[in-house]
Amino acid sequence: MPFQAPVVIQTTKAAFPKAELYMPHVSGGPSSAADRTINAKIHATVQKLVNSQGSLEDPRAEMLGHFEQKTNEKDVLSLSLFNYAYTGGAHGLTLQESLTFKQSTGQTYTLAQLFKPGSDYVKRISAIVSAQIAARAIDTLEPFKEIRPDQDFYVADRSLVIYFQLYELAAYVYGFLYFPISVYELQDIVNEEGPLGPMLVND
Repeated sequence: MPFQAPVVIQTTKAAFPKAELYMPHVSGGPSSAADRTINAKIHATVQKLVNSQGSLEDPRAEMLGHFEQKTNEKDVLSLSLFNYAYTGGAHGLTLQESLTFKQSTGQTYTLAQLFKPGSDYVKRISAIVSAQIAARAIDTLEPFKEIRPDQDFYVADRSLVIYFQLYELAAYVYGFLYFPISVYELQDIVNEEGPLGPMLVND
């Protein structure tokens, strides 16, 4: 595929009482309209995370938001947005939501859209995750059966990274649990028009 320059990602800051949020702002992509679509989705997701954390009325309450860039190449942008909030109690809670875009259009992708229609991606990925849980001796809260069809994910280093929120799979002490899966393990079911398609190309 022809070379496509990465988009430009700058950090913007939003602050309100007891809160500081550092967010990505995208520019310089193939389409300014797509850039606007991407930035609108990022802002809406940040707002959703803020709203999910509840009230900051406790005098000790605080909120911090930041992001991590995972992929910025081959017309794919994948990033994770984090929001930490302490609202009282024993400790704070961090939420994470990841977004994967087609840079040229601004389209976002669900996990299902990464794969060919009708492929049993849930079963395939669940088997790999289950093997990694056993290999890493992770003490799950409940016996692991399978991922959700809309399980959280991002794309990084020619891998699909499946992850679980705090408390979703294991105790708080484990933090976020990440399960990287090489795209080549899933090559036969990958939707080549989606974000994993370009990652299969050795260039």
